[in-house]
Amino acid sequence: MLGILLVASSLLFLASLSASPPVDLRINLIHIDSRSNFSTSELFHRASQRTRYRTKTRELKLTNSSPNFRSSLHSMDGEYLLELAIGTPSIPFMAIVDTGSDLIWTQCEPCISCFAQPTPVYDPSRSSTFSPLPCSSPQCESLAYYNCTPECRYYYNYSDSASTQGVLATETLIFGAHSVRDVAFGCGHANLGASFNSTGTVGLGRGHGSLVSQLGIEKFSYCLTSFLESNITSPLLFGSMADLNTSSGATQSTLLTQNPFDPSFYYLDLKGISIGETLLPIRAETFELKKDGSGGVIIDTGTALTRLEQAGYDIVAREIKSIVNLPLVNSSELCFTLSSRLVPNMPDMILHFEGANMTLPMDNYMIVDSNKGLFCLAMIGVSGGSILGNYQQKNIHILYNLAGGMLSFVPAKCSEI
Repeated sequence: MLGILLVASSLLFLASLSASPPVDLRINLIHIDSRSNFSTSELFHRASQRTRYRTKTRELKLTNSSPNFRSSLHSMDGEYLLELAIGTPSIPFMAIVDTGSDLIWTQCEPCISCFAQPTPVYDPSRSSTFSPLPCSSPQCESLAYYNCTPECRYYYNYSDSASTQGVLATETLIFGAHSVRDVAFGCGHANLGASFNSTGTVGLGRGHGSLVSQLGIEKFSYCLTSFLESNITSPLLFGSMADLNTSSGATQSTLLTQNPFDPSFYYLDLKGISIGETLLPIRAETFELKKDGSGGVIIDTGTALTRLEQAGYDIVAREIKSIVNLPLVNSSELCFTLSSRLVPNMPDMILHFEGANMTLPMDNYMIVDSNKGLFCLAMIGVSGGSILGNYQQKNIHILYNLAGGMLSFVPAKCSEI
């Protein structure tokens, strides 16, 4: 979840998955809208709203100079959920999974103020493996703001009046048949806001507090099915299970870069964009990461539709308008009217990263709503930085090699992995 940084770094790496690290692990992800009966238009509108909201909160984070600023926990943050369990005895824990943050946290009893959730609220007093972290712990001392009584207590305000307050502790997490001891997490007793069907978040970012860092995992991958195929799960793979199957195409690899102002995020070096055989005349600096931490391109599971720096988006939109000979709909998105219900034949879009080309077929950058007769670009224009969203990542198996600092990808049928 971009910008939701509730704890700082220096959380302990785990040394065990029931005594040894879970080097091989598969978890099935569920899209947040999978249990709702939304139409294609509604799904597109909801995805666009979530993307625009995340854009707003990231821009606030980059421009707000107050040290007390924290980005918002909001009902539209997050895209994919994973099912796990927490505590001994365990209870279900439905979490937003997010490559753009580090924190693992859940709502806790006594629940002074909490948002509605579909499963029982975790009660630390009923778990034999719950252990509050003391004020002297490195994890507590690494927090920007905390209160000790003598447990390490945290309190954060959010830009949209949402907030979370609780205790930093360790606990056992269960992924299917695998249990992981002593995971550092936030136990929130007062949480204002809403978060779809989740009870918290599991961060997969680059900071030490994320799940992959705490487990000491050197690589993970995922393959996302489209949110328009809401009943199909998407695999999240750790360890050797994360490896790509090269039989479906040539593997492409590019360096993961890092922004010192946003160290949790996975940045990519985007050089340009082609549509079909046409290399678009986008200036080289359009997608560059600036010295002040603005700009750049992040790959994120928690953003639905790709957001492109406005100067680049305008050129992409102009090229698409020249290809699609259909009337435009008066809306905030680039949508055309399919008067004859016939979908135009669109060339592939190619994202040119440093050393790698990501080919997006039409289904990965355009949305077809046959019922309403709409044909829309699944991207939005923004200022301050670009994000490769999960709609563009669908049916591409994406591997994060943390040890080597590389991102690799290959076309795949995600429902068959």
